[in-house]
Formats: sequence, C-alpha cells, structure tokens
Amino acid sequence: MDNSPDFNEPINLSRDCEAILIPEGAPITLKEGTAVYVTQALGGSVTVNVNGNLARIPPNNVDAIGLEVETLTADSAPTGDGTVDEAMVWDQLRTCYDPEIPINIVELGLIYRCEINRLDSGGNQVDIDMTLTAPGCGMGPFLVDDVEQKLAQIPNVSEVKVELVFDPIWNPEMMSEAARLQTGLY
Repeated sequence: MDNSPDFNEPINLSRDCEAILIPEGAPITLKEGTAVYVTQALGGSVTVNVNGNLARIPPNNVDAIGLEVETLTADSAPTGDGTVDEAMVWDQLRTCYDPEIPINIVELGLIYRCEINRLDSGGNQVDIDMTLTAPGCGMGPFLVDDVEQKLAQIPNVSEVKVELVFDPIWNPEMMSEAARLQTGLY
C-alpha cells in the first residue's frame, strides 16, 4: 500500500464502505465522512478504530481511506508440470493476518495442517486445517475466506479447502519465537 495517508491522524472515509466489526464478525456500514484511525494495514485488509470499536475493512473497500488494493505476488499462470509450489503456499499464508494482532497466521501458529493433493480430474487441492486464537471469535469465517482466496491464486491450485479446528486448543506457545518476542509473550 503505497502513498499511505498518515496513520497517526484520523482519516475521513471518502465514501460509504462495508466493514466487519471485530471480534463479533458482524457486518457494518461505515458512512462517508466518518473519522477512522488505522491500527493495522497488513495483507490487503485494514483494521480501523471507529468510535472506540475495531472494524476490518476488506481489500475491495480500502480505497475509502485512500489506499490502493494490495496485489499479491503469486503468478496466476499454471506451470508446465502441473505441480504446486509449496513454498508459494506458505508465502501466501503469510499474507493473511489476524485483524487484531499485527502478526500473520503462520507466525501465530494458527496453521495446523497444509497438504497439497493431486486431483484425479487434474489440478491440485490445497487442504488447510487452521484454528483461531479464541474458539468463539467471530472473525473465523473471514480468515478462512482470506486464506481460500489467496491460495486459489497460486498456479495449478484448482481447489482450496480450509477447515477450522479447535483440537488442540491454540495457546501462545504455538507462536513462533519471533511472534512471541513481538507481542511480549516469551
């Protein structure tokens, strides 16, 4: 997101935009002219503080705060041998962020399983088991959707299946060392 506005100052929305209230996951409409404070702008979506509440603005609405939609680095052209680059899968997963914690879902330890399977019909399916930092978090469906959309852009990926699992229950020890240091949970 280049030419970003000053995130230390309030930003007035240039138009109405749809957002998701955090952590409930309830859809809301932020009205044109509403002052918001950006708390994080990572992975294409933006988390804002609006009237003391957090809301997630999806990539298709970030223009309302003067940002451009972030483009992903995955090349969408299939490769000749029909395989999926597993490193690219993990790179795309690292572009998915918890809307409350400015750390990607891989470093948070939310990905429990990542498998790439050839389909009999051709192409490949990526199967992901992931969890949430809190089982009742209403943001789960939005994180799942983010993962599915980003992985579907990878060459030779025809299907993506993401399952939310809660066994084992996530705890801060599942975070990478770097993530624990960043959050002060070491």
